[in-house]
Amino acid sequence: MRKWLGVLIVLVPILEFYGFVFVGERIGIGKTIFLTLATSVIGGLMMQFEGRKVIADAKTQMNNGQIPGRLLLDGICIFGGGVLLLIPGFVTDLFGFLLVFPLTRPLFRVPILKWIEKKMKDGSLTYFRRF
Repeated sequence: MRKWLGVLIVLVPILEFYGFVFVGERIGIGKTIFLTLATSVIGGLMMQFEGRKVIADAKTQMNNGQIPGRLLLDGICIFGGGVLLLIPGFVTDLFGFLLVFPLTRPLFRVPILKWIEKKMKDGSLTYFRRF
């Protein structure tokens, strides 16, 4: 995991730089800056709306005595997408929107669930119950 984090720390800024250069050459620097700011604002608003919706649905399920498992994964996706949307750049915005947008979010649920299950089986991820 740590070696992948190092690769991402080096690779993401390089990809973002080339994304800025590519878009800047096509539409101009001013429009590129505006587009970067606009995607961050729109993404932040979308994250707020979707996050509130997931929290309300989770409260409803818990009040009905159900465990909101899928909604927990949706919350993880929305949080991760929101973090990516706050990072300036087009590549991170693309993945951020994919995580926040409800129609593409299911693509990420299964891999996240498998990752969590693997970590819990390995014992590297633990959870505590409060009674």
